[in-house]
Amino acid sequence: MTIEVTVNGDARELAEGTTVEQLVEQLGGGDRGVAVAVDATVVPRGAWETTTIPDGAQVEVLVAVQGG
Repeated sequence: MTIEVTVNGDARELAEGTTVEQLVEQLGGGDRGVAVAVDATVVPRGAWETTTIPDGAQVEVLVAVQGG
């Protein structure tokens, strides 16, 4: 079964039970310099493995970029 979520403003289908960690892996990012918020609540890195993304969630995946 799949769920529909919005990731960084784009509609996306995920398998039901997908965790934050799995989503970050699917997006091709590592975990360094990455922050994730689900429904406007930041998910601590230590909770990514156990935090599942609910149907209809608004997910923001932010990557820190060094600049000057």
